[in-house]
Amino acid sequence: MKAKALNLSPMLETKDLPATKDFYTAILGFNCDTYSEEWGWAHFSKDEIAIMFSKPNEERNIPEPIMSGSLYITVDDIDSVWDELKYNCSICYPIENFEYGMREFGVFDNNGYLLQFGEVINKNIPLD
Repeated sequence: MKAKALNLSPMLETKDLPATKDFYTAILGFNCDTYSEEWGWAHFSKDEIAIMFSKPNEERNIPEPIMSGSLYITVDDIDSVWDELKYNCSICYPIENFEYGMREFGVFDNNGYLLQFGEVINKNIPLD
């Protein structure tokens, strides 16, 4: 691919668009930039990141929303994010420091997708 890649905005499926809107705006503090029940689609953003959700469609024919990985969000104050989310989300793993130089935790969104939040704590360990 010779064209310059400008950004990455994951497009995930949700069976409950209103609940997803509530979770991403009320719990995570995202802006809902576009929302359409008619299209079955929504676009959310926060600072430098964006994520989209759509209702399942006939072409994909997948019974439940799935993702084998996670969405990893790097933040500049991991402890404040943990304090905001630890009682409002289903926890995958609690906050801890890892030997690869990150302090992080993981939660599940209303669809069951894993969201990991992390902050670099050892800038001497390359993350690339």
